[in-house]
Amino acid sequence: MAPPPVVTGISPKEGPPGTRITIRGEFLGTKAQELIGLTICGCDCLLSAEWKSPNKIIARSGPCKGRGDIIVTTRSGGQGTSTVQFRGYHETIGPMKESAVWVEEAPVQSFVWGRRALSPTNYQQEDPLGLSVEGNEKKFPEDELVELFGDASGELTSEKFHPGMFLLQHHHATSLDDLKAGLAYLRRKVNSQKEGQLSFLKANVGSVMEQLETITFLKEQFEADVKKYGENPMEKLETAIRDSMTEANKLFDDVLARRDRADATRNALSVMQRYKFLFCMPVNIEKNIKNGNYDLVINDYARVKNLFKNTEVEVFKKVLREIEYRIETLREVLKKKLEEVPFALEEQKKIIRHLINLETEGDPAWDAIVSHANYLEKSIKSCLNEYLDPENRDDDYRGGLVIKSNASTPMSIKQFKLTKTEENNAPTRVQCIEALCDIIMEQLPDLWRLGQSYFTGQLHVSVDTEKQGPFKNLVLSSIQHAVDAMKTACDTSIEAPWLLHNLRCIRHMYASLIHLDLPSDALDLFGTFIFDLRLQCLVSLFKQTADNILLLNRKETWEIEYLDADGGITKLPSLFEEMVMEVAKLAKNTAVAYGPRESPLLADPEHQEEYHNLIKSLFSSFAHCLHQLATSGSEDTFDEEIRATSRLTGSPAYRIRDSKMHGPTWEECLLISLSNIRYTLKVVLPRIEENLKSQGYPDLSTAIGYNSDWTELEALDAEVLKTYLERRCDPLIGTIEPSMYLGGRDWTSEFKPKHVKPYVQEILANVIAVHAEVRRVSPRLLYRVLSHIVETISEELARLMSCANKRFSAQGIIQARTDMLLLQKALERYCTKAAKNFFEDALQSIPPPASKKDLERIDILLTQVSMLMRLQLSCLTENLDSKKTGSNELTTV
Repeated sequence: MAPPPVVTGISPKEGPPGTRITIRGEFLGTKAQELIGLTICGCDCLLSAEWKSPNKIIARSGPCKGRGDIIVTTRSGGQGTSTVQFRGYHETIGPMKESAVWVEEAPVQSFVWGRRALSPTNYQQEDPLGLSVEGNEKKFPEDELVELFGDASGELTSEKFHPGMFLLQHHHATSLDDLKAGLAYLRRKVNSQKEGQLSFLKANVGSVMEQLETITFLKEQFEADVKKYGENPMEKLETAIRDSMTEANKLFDDVLARRDRADATRNALSVMQRYKFLFCMPVNIEKNIKNGNYDLVINDYARVKNLFKNTEVEVFKKVLREIEYRIETLREVLKKKLEEVPFALEEQKKIIRHLINLETEGDPAWDAIVSHANYLEKSIKSCLNEYLDPENRDDDYRGGLVIKSNASTPMSIKQFKLTKTEENNAPTRVQCIEALCDIIMEQLPDLWRLGQSYFTGQLHVSVDTEKQGPFKNLVLSSIQHAVDAMKTACDTSIEAPWLLHNLRCIRHMYASLIHLDLPSDALDLFGTFIFDLRLQCLVSLFKQTADNILLLNRKETWEIEYLDADGGITKLPSLFEEMVMEVAKLAKNTAVAYGPRESPLLADPEHQEEYHNLIKSLFSSFAHCLHQLATSGSEDTFDEEIRATSRLTGSPAYRIRDSKMHGPTWEECLLISLSNIRYTLKVVLPRIEENLKSQGYPDLSTAIGYNSDWTELEALDAEVLKTYLERRCDPLIGTIEPSMYLGGRDWTSEFKPKHVKPYVQEILANVIAVHAEVRRVSPRLLYRVLSHIVETISEELARLMSCANKRFSAQGIIQARTDMLLLQKALERYCTKAAKNFFEDALQSIPPPASKKDLERIDILLTQVSMLMRLQLSCLTENLDSKKTGSNELTTV
């Protein structure tokens, strides 16, 4: 790539167009073919350029004026620069100055006395002042002359001649004395031209004599013509001319007649051609209307009106009336077509322009807008009648809805996402919503654009600004009608998934309308309806979930799943938590999420309270489900084969059985329900609250009455515990007194005690059975359950001992105190304060030992019995926090 060319010098530096200029510089190209551009003062001079060397180019200037750069462009270096400038100017070329262009002759100058120069060159003077111009080679800058005098000129022959500009152009270096001398010369020259007529005649006496002789000759000829032809010779001349014309016409009468006939024929054919267009016009109109060529009809009609609008010929008037009748028929056809089913917006505009060009009365564009709005309302009403008319509705309201809630299979939240097959089997109300959305998306945008075209003048009608208010009312009325129709179709009995489907369809329609730049009032109508529908979807989703939670009892298998070492639960709380999380996520992504021009759903305190009640309904449903499970149990709960009798008294007792074969007992179901309730209260509900908060839902802890929401579960927990205790305590307490006096042995007996009485062993065996049952389900419930049972046992023992206070023998005292102490020691871990008091009362009801020896015997007997019953005692004294697994593990006596 070569360096760009640089122009460093020119010669000459100024000149008129066509001046031969020598351009010098650097990098002007290595050969003539590289020179591809040359501009001088902005004029392209490449054609006249002659490349000499890389440092020299010769060219001629163009029709430039003023100063400018010389720019050289080469193929290898590109466009160059210039460090010098050339000044172009235009000069007036006189007839005596050699020039390569045509110069018009200057106008002839008239002098004061009427004399004129014989040739145009006589008035041209090199210097009117008679001064020498030597030393004035340096001319005054033309740019400054233009600034001083504007469009004036320094040329003597110009109409805008200005003497000051003349002096600056030709004598800007002349001294004042020389100018004064030139002025005196000019005055003498002018005075010399003002001589009298005598001197003029003297100078031109020959020409004057020739003129007098010519006038005398003309007078003599005129007098001779008067004598020969009379005073008025023009009459004879006119008569002769007329005679000549008559004779000539006689010679050419036939030719002229044929010519006239030919002209008449041509005129008749021309007129017939015009009449043919007029007479065929009615037929052509009918044919073009039938073919839909309305543009041809309008053009032909406009042409006929221009040609025959003011005709007085009766035949033409009759044809014009027939044409007007056809045009009126066309107007009616177009009006009727405009009122029919809407078609493309451009086609509507085209019909409106046709009606305007046909000069239809009224305002066709406004009539089209009103018709479109009426058709939109009519379409909405027809859609409602088609889908919601009882005669047209199917017997099955849900229209083949696959997702149904029944007694056997509750609907899952995962089923809320409809498949393609389910959408095809949509209920009639859902189909109605889809049809309404399609109608609005198809017709409302065209109505709005048609109105905008009307008010912006695109329909070529005079815009009536007073109709902007009625048009806005038309749009608002149509939208309100559509919203009312959708509210009618969105019945509250529709399933939640179909409501979400409706919401998706309506949101899609709403998004398309936002881009139309509709008024805010119109969009707010849809926005308010969508907000209400979102709230309805939220309520329906949670209500459906609450119904499904009520049916969870049919999914309870009573299979314990140990989550930790403290106890086990079934899958029911997990199912409950999963359903709540699923519905919360689905509601968040559909109803709670808001799109363009939509308001947050749960921002208002009233709606937050509604949300809080919906969450509360889920918890209440789960509490009701747990209550049903706890109070009903499984089908084999009451199987009599699993029951046995006490070996001592024949009272109810319980033996080990295979839970896989027979299922859990009712007592085990109660324990499992207790474990589920406590796990739900302590783990599930806080986890649900935290999860909902993380998803952006309102914080439940701030809701009114939140702390009382769990009262139902707390009450259920107490009720289930009470039921279980009744099932276990009543039979156990009932066996104490009969077992205490088994075999007729009372406290007055003198039989030396060697072991505790059977009732003690029976109490411990029954407590151990309960202990094993509770521990197998939930070790965390051990103290809570056994503390109540031990308290009841201690109360019963205190009562029995108080009744036998005065009937103790010495051996009976030893036996009774040994029994109480062993029971107190064995059940010490589960003794409440009240139970301890009852044991103390029982011991106080027993008389103290009669001697120290008896006291020692009590200690020895207590030690022996403890060793014999160490297995039973270890069952009740083992660590509550010990970790054991296995759903079928049971400690037996």
